[in-house]
Parts: sequence; C-alpha cells; structure tokens
Amino acid sequence: MIANLMMYERPELQGAHARFWDLVRSALADNGIAAPETLSQDADANSVWTDPEMVLSQTCGMPYRLWLHGKVQLIGTPNYALQGCPAGYYRSAFVVRADDPRKDLKAYKDAVFAYNQAHSQSGYAAAFWHVKPLGFWFEQTFYSRGHVASAKAVAEGQADIAAIDAQTWRNFERYEAVAARLRVLEWTIPTPGLPLITALAQDKDAIFDVVAQAIVALNDADRALLDFKGIERIPADAYLSIRNPDKQTP
Repeated sequence: MIANLMMYERPELQGAHARFWDLVRSALADNGIAAPETLSQDADANSVWTDPEMVLSQTCGMPYRLWLHGKVQLIGTPNYALQGCPAGYYRSAFVVRADDPRKDLKAYKDAVFAYNQAHSQSGYAAAFWHVKPLGFWFEQTFYSRGHVASAKAVAEGQADIAAIDAQTWRNFERYEAVAARLRVLEWTIPTPGLPLITALAQDKDAIFDVVAQAIVALNDADRALLDFKGIERIPADAYLSIRNPDKQTP
C-alpha cells in the first residue's frame, strides 16, 4: 500500500498534511479500507501513480490524459477556492521579475521560459495554448523540474518568465521572500485542478466521502494552511478534452 499528497508539499505544510492523512486513514479503516500509516511524500510520482496498491495520491491533468486514464480512478478534485477559477479548477500565473520593464507577453518572445515538466498542465500546456495565439512559442527554455524552482530561476536571472500553478504561486508568495522580486504578468484560462486518484481495485466513491469528511473534520488552522474548501467531482471528460501541446521542449 502507498499514499501521498506531494503535489503541493512544502516544509511549512508537512505537519498539516500528516494530520489530514491521520483523519483520512482512520476513516478509511472505519470503511474497511486498508491504508498506510504515513504518507510517502518523497516517493517517485510515476511509481506511486502506477502502483496497483495505491490508496490515494494527487496527479496533474496532463499525465492523467496522457497515460493514467484507464489505469487509475478519479476520486475528486480538491477545491482551493482560487481567485478567477470555478470550484476545483486552477490556472497559471506567468511570473516575471518585478523590475523587468516588458509590459506584455509578446515582449517576451525571445525570453528564456522556465518550465517544471513538459508533461505539466499548469507549467507547460496551459502556457503553450495561452502563448500560441500570439504567433510564437519560446525557443529558449530552462528545465527546472519544479514550479518553485521555475519561480526562483526567474528571480535569479536564469530565466525570464515561467508559468506557475496558482496554488503553488499562492504558497510561494506566503513562504518565499524572493517572491517580492517577482510579479504576475498574465493569467491563463482556468482548467480542472489536480485530481485525487486511486488504483483500479479501490472503492473511489467511499474514498471521496472519506476525504470530504476529513476536510470538514480538519482543524481550522490546518484547513487554512492547506487551503482546503472541499472536494469536487469533475468528470474525466473535462480532463481528457484539454489539448496537449503540439510542440514540446525536449
């Protein structure tokens, strides 16, 4: 058995995630569903997502439509009540240095674009479809391997612009002093947020109910830290209908 919630994990949130999992695990046990004692927050994401004994994890929309659909079950999508987004949805912030004089996205045509993963909905696909109508895609890129690293790369001058998941950006502004050196240039359109998933053998509806109850049962401080406002049922078609980029950085 394995479970994790690593997509928005930060040192500041480790305790809140652990306490949330304690509530989930206890309720799962009450429903006859076995679960690991602790979250495997440092486990390889793909290994967790494809583990036939996965109880609970959180993935990105692009990996789901590229290779996880049909191999996992969607449980539901946490609602983080992100500004400008329907419940359970998110969007990406194009972040640039605060002192960069360029005023619009077109002016960044020759800029270095930092991206976390080429299969990231928020860090790559959303950015691609936002930029493409302007008639270009970034020819110069910086592969950061993570949203936080992308934002820091822009602040430190290794890159000029990055697309950052709105919830990650919210936490970056809260906890990273370097955020003061950045500003949001534009936002992408909202798309379905990061869904919770489980293995095919699990009871996804029972797990949905358990997660919903755990969010309510979580203490106010932890709920505020994790920004949990509830969990939404977003159909698979809403994820599968989003286009993949027709050009991907190697």
